[in-house]
Parts: sequence; structure tokens; C-alpha cells
Amino acid sequence: MRKKYALVGTGSRSRMFYEAIAKDYRESAELVALCDTNQTRMDYTNKVLKDEFALGPLPSYKAEDFPRMLEETGADVVIVTSIDRTHHIYIIAALEAGRDVITEKPMTTDTDKCQQIVDAVKRTGRSVRVTFNYRYAPHNSAVRELITSGGIGEVFSVHFEWLLDTKHGADYFRRWHRDKRNSGGLMVHKSTHHFDLVNFWLGSQPETVFGMGDLRFYGRANAEERGLFTPYTRTTGIAAAKEDPFAIDLTASPVQKALYWDAEHEDGYQRDQNVFGDGISIEDTMQVMVRYKNRSVLTYSLNAYAPWEGFNVSFNGSGGRIELMVRETSYINGGGAKEQEGAAEGIQLYHFPLHGTPRVVPIDMAEGGHGGGDNRMLADIFGKSNSGGAYAAGYRDGAMSILTGIAANRSFQTGLPVEVADLVTL
Repeated sequence: MRKKYALVGTGSRSRMFYEAIAKDYRESAELVALCDTNQTRMDYTNKVLKDEFALGPLPSYKAEDFPRMLEETGADVVIVTSIDRTHHIYIIAALEAGRDVITEKPMTTDTDKCQQIVDAVKRTGRSVRVTFNYRYAPHNSAVRELITSGGIGEVFSVHFEWLLDTKHGADYFRRWHRDKRNSGGLMVHKSTHHFDLVNFWLGSQPETVFGMGDLRFYGRANAEERGLFTPYTRTTGIAAAKEDPFAIDLTASPVQKALYWDAEHEDGYQRDQNVFGDGISIEDTMQVMVRYKNRSVLTYSLNAYAPWEGFNVSFNGSGGRIELMVRETSYINGGGAKEQEGAAEGIQLYHFPLHGTPRVVPIDMAEGGHGGGDNRMLADIFGKSNSGGAYAAGYRDGAMSILTGIAANRSFQTGLPVEVADLVTL
């Protein structure tokens, strides 16, 4: 019997889920409804389902009709891919209605919403799964296997550097993410991936967080200081923006045109805001230290204006060292094939035993987005087994990843270390 899924939020991120159901997992999964604040986006999603997968049209529901959607469609599971600050609304409502939930990361954006989700899970006994696709990437799982097998003994320290380039990184400063109220900033929206990986690799939880962060590259004040200020608020159809390397034209991409330019008349959302304009309240330069319950210490940095995309991470332990270097493809969300989102271009994994011969750890280059993690995660979620295997992330994992970022944000403001246990009762 096929499991029934309802999708909430039909922006560019949703395609990974509805395409998987419509294409590869028709025997075990069925998409029964769409829900969004914007009818134009839902109509476009239905068009894609019809034209590319010979499905639909599916019934579409405005956000205020979410409870009616659950009742009328009999959905077993709700997939949440809406704007970050609204995740908790649909997660909790679905749980209360007796449904399980699959939610995009981050699970939510602040401590109050996180506590509400945790309490709802405990109250209802239902399941919340967070889609941490990076766990499934072969190079990341190989690191976990090296550590858990004792390859470097007890891990004492981790140094983790993530680089977003001026294509992908800049995109967060064009969209709704630029308002910290919507996304929790990059410490929550983006770094939730990275903090979850560290929890996953170490098999531990964050205890104390200290950080410093600032807006140094993007935003009007920084552009004016460098003599690069551009006066337009958005970039589509603006003649002066045609030579701006940070500008995008929503009409140049059929997907972005359909999802955003053509849908703008309904909600006024502008997907192409000037990254050097006003109204940006998130950081682009962040440094964080985290102490874990197992006494490991992480030093972490995130910069959103690098000349290349990817990350470096190293682990020092009682029995040696691990180094992983990953180069990823550059992309703009919704501006190209979803398979190119975070696809790995180059991977180097080294194992340095404390007393022994260093070696290069072979990695199978997996195809697909997020280092090959997308396809493996989707198989785990929608395949016949619905296994929820060792790499599946639940609500506690979702909470522990965002609480590191939320604590870092608080430390940015206060200049003081933050105890994670003081934030949410798990």
C-alpha cells in the first residue's frame, strides 16, 4: 500500500521531493496535495507534474486551509518545505492531526518554536524527520566510519571551514533569508547542515558555544565604504544591473520566472533583491567555537563571499588525524538542474595514523546533489523499506543542529558563551 504525502511550500526546494515521488518511487509513495500561500506557484508545480510526469492535477490548498487539506486528502505524512520561520506551524498542526512529518532543514529558527515542536512530538507520539542530506554523501559517511571504527582514537578537536562563493553565497542576500526573522541567519539556515554533521561524526551533542559574527561584505554600508554602492533595490529588468556580477535576471531562468517573477503579483515577494542594498540583517562572516559533551572542541568558520565553493574539515585524535577537502559546484537555487546543487567536483580524504603510514581513503564519487547525498536520502525516505536507517535524522537531531546556531547568534549579540542546555528542554 502506497504512503500518501502532502507537500507544504512549493518553492524551488520542493522539487527534490515531489520529483522523487512522481518519478522514482511511484510504487511506494503517492503525492496527494499541494499547499502554499501562493496559488501561482502551486499551479506551476501542477504543470510540472503533468508535463514531465503525467500526474495530476493535484488539489491545491492555500495555507489557511491546511487543516482541511489533511482531512480531505487523508495524507499520512506532511512534507514541509515552506519558509523557515513557518516550519513549526505546519509541523505542529500535522502532528496534532495524527500525521508524521518530513521537514526541510532547519527544523525551525528559534528556541520558542523549537520547544513547541519538541513538546508536540512528546505529546502526540508522532515522528518528525529532518532532511539532512549531507549525512548520506559518501565522503561524509566515510569520515564517520573512520571515527567510529577508532581510526584516530578519541577525537579531541575539529577544525571546520565552509566556503560559500559569490554565486551561491550571494543568493542568501537576495532572498527572504536576508531577514534574520525569516531564516535565523546563516548560522541557523545554512550551518544547521554543518553542525549536524559534527554531531553525526562525533556521536555527541553541543554543550557550550561562543561565537563572533558580522556583516562585512554584503549590504549597503559595506558597498558604500568600498565605493561600489549600486542604487537599485532589485535587479531584473534594471539596465544598470546588467553588468553587475551579483545581479540575477528572474526572466532568464524559466523556473525562476515561473516560481517567482510570475507569482510576485500575489504576495509581493522579490527574489532578486540587490545584495548591496538595505534591509540585510544576517551575517556573512562567522567564527564559532563549540565544546561537546564528549569534551571534543570545534572551531568553525563560515564565509559567504569566497572565490570557490566547498569545505575543509580536519580531526585530531589520540590516534591520529583525518583531513577532508571537498570542492562543490557553484549554483543558484532554482536557477539550474537540482542535481547540481552542492554536487561534489573534487574530494580528497586523508587518514594519518599517529604511528603508521598515511593513506588516501578511496571515495566513490556519487552523482547528484549535495555530494550524492540527495539520491541516497530520498531512497531511504521514499523507498519500499522506508527504513529510517542509521543516517536518518529525527527531531532531536534537528534541535541539536539548530541550537548550536541559535546559541552562536546569541553569543554574537552578548559577547558571552552560551550553554545549550539552557535553551530548550529536550
